[in-house]
Amino acid sequence: MTEQDRDGVADVSTGEPKESAEGAAQEAGGETTEENAGEPAEGTDGSGEPVPEPAIPELVIISGMSGAGRSTAAKCLEDLGWFVVDNLPPALIPTMVELGARSQGNVARIAVVVDVRGRRFFDNLRESLADLDAKQVTRRIVFLESSDEALVRRFESVRRPHPLQGDGRIVDGIEAERDLLRELRGDADLVIDTSSLNVHELRAKMDAQFAGDEEPELRATVMSFGYKYGLPVDADLVVDCRFLPNPHWVPELRPFTGLNEEVSGYVFNQPGAKEFLDRYTELLELIAGGYRREGKRYVTVAVGCTGGKHRSVAMSEKLGARLAAEGIETVVVHRDLGRE
Repeated sequence: MTEQDRDGVADVSTGEPKESAEGAAQEAGGETTEENAGEPAEGTDGSGEPVPEPAIPELVIISGMSGAGRSTAAKCLEDLGWFVVDNLPPALIPTMVELGARSQGNVARIAVVVDVRGRRFFDNLRESLADLDAKQVTRRIVFLESSDEALVRRFESVRRPHPLQGDGRIVDGIEAERDLLRELRGDADLVIDTSSLNVHELRAKMDAQFAGDEEPELRATVMSFGYKYGLPVDADLVVDCRFLPNPHWVPELRPFTGLNEEVSGYVFNQPGAKEFLDRYTELLELIAGGYRREGKRYVTVAVGCTGGKHRSVAMSEKLGARLAAEGIETVVVHRDLGRE
């Protein structure tokens, strides 16, 4: 065997031994194999640019005494744009946060309602909190508290047993739950005593903590309808447009609807139509402020005429545009259009 054979493959042009790719890579401080050859470096995209770390969602854990208002607090956060998961097993909270981080910013805030009814679930919650802290997840615990007297009164009013009372009395279940949650209450970032609060006052407290400086958003649905088909069952406010002349009796307008410009022009050229729109818009602005203060987030305004085809449709379109211009998120729906 020649020296050339012992040292390796010779370079054809020089006759000198040719250094292997593996050896060169090792001398450079890395390793190249067929499996990873041509792949981008770890933590970079195809162009070599670093890939940003996924944003970890903000997390709020809602817990507390049964009957103290956990569901109301959760609904408030949901109205504020949080992704809310009710009664999630505590062991799955870190998984939920990881899924939110993979959502590419679509799930930036997560609220989890934890119903602690057993020692096993409580231990799992402690382990999950330790896991979240290790991953540097920004999390807050909201604990809903209430007096024994208020809780007993609430359970009796709905005629339901306390989840932990078993064969005992309601007060026995309350005492057992309070003992179980004592340590979690001590770790809470926010404790809200709802003993003397109604639903609107609790929502206001949650808004104050989580809405920031922004005024709570109000969403409006403006719905046209025909009286001959009945009143909408979900209407908060009802507007009657039957005081305006009916385009149905104008032969050239009858086939069209209130979405047609000629029909809309006919409606709003009638005496009182524009004044009604102006004044009712002002009234709704006043009502909207009160709804926000009372914690109401959704309102349905039903605008009716005889058949729900001409006058109510034209008025709903204009009213919806006015509310949207005032910063109220508005959807216009025509319930009975096309029914005739």
